Amino acid sequence: MSRDRHGRGMRGPLARANPHGRIAPLRRRTRGDEFRAAVASAVKAVETNCPEALVGVRVAVDTVPPELENGQRRVPLAAASEPSDPKDPSVVVLFQRPLELRAASSKGLQILVRRTLVEQLSALTGRPVSDLDPTDTPD
Repeated sequence: MSRDRHGRGMRGPLARANPHGRIAPLRRRTRGDEFRAAVASAVKAVETNCPEALVGVRVAVDTVPPELENGQRRVPLAAASEPSDPKDPSVVVLFQRPLELRAASSKGLQILVRRTLVEQLSALTGRPVSDLDPTDTPD
């Protein structure tokens, strides 16, 4: 099925074929989907390389960092915090918009998210970056 908008001829598929006989609308991958996939990939890589680094740590995503303090000019890419109550998990928050703005491509976003997560976990747990991500080479 194709569409003809304003008499300018067929422009492309209106819906993709579905093996079950139903028509599924085309859906492009959004920036949010791409970012969540990059975070999931980074967490999986750390779990594979050093699973004990994520014990008692929760990884979260926020769109933008909270308001900057007076005089602070640098926008953080992530934040790590230890809980006030020992029963609560530590939290690493990755900020979506600052990370997306610094990445030139989808692959660049994946690399930046992974490096940012590894650096925050390293600072939080005291483990060297090479333990958390042996594939990361210093620039």
